[in-house]
Amino acid sequence: MRITDTLKFSLSTFRGSPARTFLMLLAMSIGVTSVVALTALGEGARRYVTDEFSSLGTSLLIVIPGRTETTGGSPSLFIGETPRDLTLDDARALLRYSSIRQVAPLNIGSAPVSWKQREREAPVIGTTAEFLTIRHWEMAQGSFLPAGDPESAGSVCVIGQNIRNELFGASSALGEWIRIGDRRFRVIGVLQSAGRSIGIDSQDLVIIPVASAQALFNTSSLFRIFVEAKDRDELSRVEALVIKTIKERHQGEEDITVVSQNAVLATFDKIFRALTLTVAGIASVSLAVAGVLIMNVMLVSVSQRTPEIGLLKALGAPDRQILVLFLTEAAMLSLFGALIGLILGELGIWVMILLYPSFPLTAPIWAVVSAVSVALLTGLVFGALPARRAAKLEPVQALSRR
Repeated sequence: MRITDTLKFSLSTFRGSPARTFLMLLAMSIGVTSVVALTALGEGARRYVTDEFSSLGTSLLIVIPGRTETTGGSPSLFIGETPRDLTLDDARALLRYSSIRQVAPLNIGSAPVSWKQREREAPVIGTTAEFLTIRHWEMAQGSFLPAGDPESAGSVCVIGQNIRNELFGASSALGEWIRIGDRRFRVIGVLQSAGRSIGIDSQDLVIIPVASAQALFNTSSLFRIFVEAKDRDELSRVEALVIKTIKERHQGEEDITVVSQNAVLATFDKIFRALTLTVAGIASVSLAVAGVLIMNVMLVSVSQRTPEIGLLKALGAPDRQILVLFLTEAAMLSLFGALIGLILGELGIWVMILLYPSFPLTAPIWAVVSAVSVALLTGLVFGALPARRAAKLEPVQALSRR
């Protein structure tokens, strides 16, 4: 029997039992759809988190006051202690190294922001001109904080889009004076909407010079220091220089934690890859269930088609040919079911993209290939038993329905 005859024979069996064919295709397609959709969600979550952290730059170090301990004991050991605060002098001391491109000190607080009779509470960031390029933000109007001495407490500010809309409405914000807490600041710029990045929505921010923020919040310490290396390959060296410099300035006490963006990205990448593989494994269970269904249905099919098998064997079809016929049928069912599952999975991803356009959903190639391969393998493995049973039937007994 030629290959084309084998395929035509299998297709004729599908048309002869549409209900049975539909159930087996449905089972296999559900399994493949589950794998595609769940791996797309896992991969989308990984890419979303990676993109969020990448927006801070891949050559960035974040200096955090306090050294995190992991030796066990009281909770204070886990959150760290801060013998000495980070200061503007600490930030300036890091600029003496040629491998460091720029440094941006950071202070964060919250204060009421008002213009005329309109007022709202807003997060206030105190920083320097370098912060804009370090965070890769852009200006919608005006300019960012002017460059200069970080200890100069200028009375200028940059606001986010939501602040501009809520306080000024249709009026122009540039050049206007707003009150932040008990101090007045002149608006010199409006940030371009950049969305939420690591818990901070740029649209709701008010940014002022770091010295002004220290005076506003009555503190001389810094919340963080952002350090950008000139070259990504020098991150390890720059990290060592930062630790060495701050340690010298803090009387030999290593009381800071330096977080590398690469380290954070690598950690999240591993976590989400493991999550994606886990959900793919869980979804693959449905493929095994579909394989069991194919086996059971085909076992019933063998008992129903014994006269047909007996006739084929009486006409001279060898056992191997009968085996190939049933395995081909199982393989075609699995392949068709997998293709339907891929279409349904991509359709589901398309619907989720419409609902959540900012979430990067796409099924990884390895998941698509694996789903189709496992579906085909499952059909062949579970179709082998019915195929062997059919091949072992004696022609006379099969024709007599025994």
